[in-house]
Amino acid sequence: MLVRLLYASRVSDGNMCDIVQSIMQQSRQHNPPHGITGVLCHTDAVFMQVLEGGRKAVNTLYSHILRDPRHTDVILLDYEEIGERRYAGWTMGQANMNKINPSILLKYSPLPELNPHEMPGKTLLSLIDELMATASIVGRT
Repeated sequence: MLVRLLYASRVSDGNMCDIVQSIMQQSRQHNPPHGITGVLCHTDAVFMQVLEGGRKAVNTLYSHILRDPRHTDVILLDYEEIGERRYAGWTMGQANMNKINPSILLKYSPLPELNPHEMPGKTLLSLIDELMATASIVGRT
């Protein structure tokens, strides 16, 4: 059974660039053998990540994220069983939300900034779909 999980968190202390690189490196090593795909979106202060894969693998990874010192204020935004993956082409795609056109965020948010802790999960998934459509997600592997 496939599931899709969306969560948000705030970055703990540290250099965001280094933290993102570390997460992406771990994802590229860990995710393929466990059948996990997804997308990591970030600003200078927050993460928003969608994970897809088998229920056990995704749940195990999420429980690890909850204990990961790089993340604080982790919140589950959406979790559902799915018939097919949306992000099958990415071991872990990446989008720096500081570099996207602010008008994209304004379609989904009251302000042109990413604040996933205050937005509905389904709205955030729509935002990620738009980022895919506008080629704002990089790191296809």
